[in-house]
Amino acid sequence: MGHLAQAGLALAAAVGAPAAFAVNDLPGGPAVNQLNLHPPVTQIAAWQMDLHVMMMWICTAIFVVVFGVMFYSIFKHRKSRGAKPANFHESVAVEIAWTVVPFIIVIGMALPATKVVVAMKDTTNADITIKATGYQWKWGYDYLNGEGKGIGFLSSLDPAQREQSDSGKPEKVDNYLLKVDNPLVVPVGKKIRIITTANDVIHAWMVPAFGVKQDAIPGFVRDTWFKAEKEGDFYGQCAELCGKEHAYMPIHVKVLSAEKYSAWVADELKKAAAKADDPTKEWTQDELMARGEKVYSANCAACHRADGKGAGPIKPLDGSAIVTDADKGKQIAVVLNGAANGTMPAWKQLNDVELAAVITYTKNSWSNKTGQIVQPAEMAAARK
Repeated sequence: MGHLAQAGLALAAAVGAPAAFAVNDLPGGPAVNQLNLHPPVTQIAAWQMDLHVMMMWICTAIFVVVFGVMFYSIFKHRKSRGAKPANFHESVAVEIAWTVVPFIIVIGMALPATKVVVAMKDTTNADITIKATGYQWKWGYDYLNGEGKGIGFLSSLDPAQREQSDSGKPEKVDNYLLKVDNPLVVPVGKKIRIITTANDVIHAWMVPAFGVKQDAIPGFVRDTWFKAEKEGDFYGQCAELCGKEHAYMPIHVKVLSAEKYSAWVADELKKAAAKADDPTKEWTQDELMARGEKVYSANCAACHRADGKGAGPIKPLDGSAIVTDADKGKQIAVVLNGAANGTMPAWKQLNDVELAAVITYTKNSWSNKTGQIVQPAEMAAARK
């Protein structure tokens, strides 16, 4: 009886307890059962929240008044109570009222909205300018002005999360499909100008906590800005349907204190100097293979798979006629310029050493034992 009583109490507790979710709210990102806008961490986002609330109250008031009058009229003047319909064709007072009142409401909504829109587009006097370039399917960040000038890197979805998505049985983590290898890092309290563009198709750089969404369009340069008022990690995603990997293009912005940001900048510049590639160097096959494996994992494996077998419309690299062809120029041209109307994107954003390494890697991996190597100098010549 003791065990039965304990089981009964456990069952009662389980039934009476609130439902437990598999994941939790992600600070700086989406929340479980979120209904409202993200809690703002910039002044622009706070103004947007205020506008949202104001518009909701105005719309609610209009709804209550209009439908209240309508339902009252239907009920009060229904035929079953003997009401007789009035017979009139025009009323100057009514005409003036339904013209003036909506005009006043629209002006009352437009004035504060215009103030916010103008502020959103004021990208002058930025402390730091960063170019965000959309690629299928990742983001490239280049620090153009301000502290950190010269830093540049690609930000891709964490490969482990992509593998979980492909498996169809992802782990129940709070930051699912939002974890990246290299987050964008900025200092708190500084005006950050984001210049957006794209390499292939239209993307959109969006971080809800900042109140920012700006399209990134190939051949065009557009800009937006934000000034984070608190430290932390904040998340967004590409908000433009950009292709089959659209769901795998997250944005992670890490906001640091001024001191920590300066330390990060110094560390990044040191690492960049230490890893600077010498395109004039004659690289050995082993060096190119080791470097190429890393480049392939970060940029190519998502589509062509780690085993080079491809998937669906993505052609395999293992046994590919272009990869194994004795004419290295064929694969170099595809990697530099893309193919199949953009299905295979161009990879000119990678430097000559990275491209030479990844081509060498594909030519000598899996069953592709060609023995061919491509030197950075060959890539530099092909770019001309």
